[in-house]
Amino acid sequence: MDFNDVKKKYDDYVLSTYTRQDICLVRGEGVWVEDIEGRKYLDFFPGWAVSGTGHRHPRVVRRIKAQADEILHVSNNFYNTLQGELARKIISNSFPGKVFFSNSGAEANEGAIKLARRYGKGERFEIITMERSFHGRTLATLTATGQEKVKSGFRPLPEGFRHVPFNDIKAFASAVTEKTVAVMIELIQGEGGINVADREYIEELKRICGEKDILIIADEVQTGMGRTGEFFAFRHYGFEPDAMTLAKSLGGGMPIGALVVSERLKDVLPPGTHASTFGGSPIACAASLGVFEAIEEEGLIDNVKEMSAYLLEKLEALGKRKTIIGQIKGKGLMIGVEMLIEDASPVADECLKEGLLINCTQKKVLRIMPPITVTRKEIDEAVARLEKALERI
Repeated sequence: MDFNDVKKKYDDYVLSTYTRQDICLVRGEGVWVEDIEGRKYLDFFPGWAVSGTGHRHPRVVRRIKAQADEILHVSNNFYNTLQGELARKIISNSFPGKVFFSNSGAEANEGAIKLARRYGKGERFEIITMERSFHGRTLATLTATGQEKVKSGFRPLPEGFRHVPFNDIKAFASAVTEKTVAVMIELIQGEGGINVADREYIEELKRICGEKDILIIADEVQTGMGRTGEFFAFRHYGFEPDAMTLAKSLGGGMPIGALVVSERLKDVLPPGTHASTFGGSPIACAASLGVFEAIEEEGLIDNVKEMSAYLLEKLEALGKRKTIIGQIKGKGLMIGVEMLIEDASPVADECLKEGLLINCTQKKVLRIMPPITVTRKEIDEAVARLEKALERI
């Protein structure tokens, strides 16, 4: 089968809800992927950060293969051997509480929204979110998302969401009403352009929420699992949220999401109030346990810290050579390079021609998020390819 055969099947049978590059990826290992025609690419944005430990990490693959020989799916009306162990891993690396498993970040955020609504007991139901945030594509999560473009054509939208500017504590305080039950926040906005929450902002937000019994829901779908140089981004801010959502890198390539709730909220969603048919399946849990094993036994958090400093150094040096580059921002291996042009998407397109996969968001920000296993040599190669692409802009 060649690329034209693949593309024709998509054109004939697959709903075109995505804008796709003319590439069919068939293999991956670590930071590298290969297309159907044999061309190799450095993947510095692996599956929207899903392959956070790299493509086909050996520990993840080994766990999946072993589980595939046992059982693939167990209904959540029964116990399986891995779900409790995975929940223990998440809790031991985050905060005391319990975990609900789903299949995606959007589904985890839906669970968080239901948790907050039920906590409000019908009297408080409003959730404050941030402008430029991104929380998912389901009807409730796209309403929570602070970007108009995802909402076009889907009105009327569910009520109960208010949006305020990111890092603006006065705007947040002004938006709080007697109906406010929660705030949902990305501590680093990914789709919003790699915008990092100020520590003082989070401290004041935490104070207000504590005084008014407002839940803090940390959307760590993209920032979780070591991406920022901590297991979870909330650790940079010295607090523990009331709830946290995870997905993307959690499964090492397998679909899995999680809603983590604090100890005081563990009874808010009793049996019959929430469910997910495929959530926490043995095969997905096996993959996720492989991710935890890789992070813990291979020292990948320390690698993120070291490689982050090195990548920033290389990008800042590139910025001095290329005046088209503006601010470089982010934490860990979640980096945004702001371009001083109206539309930076051609830069990402030129990188593709150079065999480097990155993402452009908010029109001007190049999003660079390599696997947390990345090496200095791979960073050198990626920056060299980026520089070649910039020479043609």
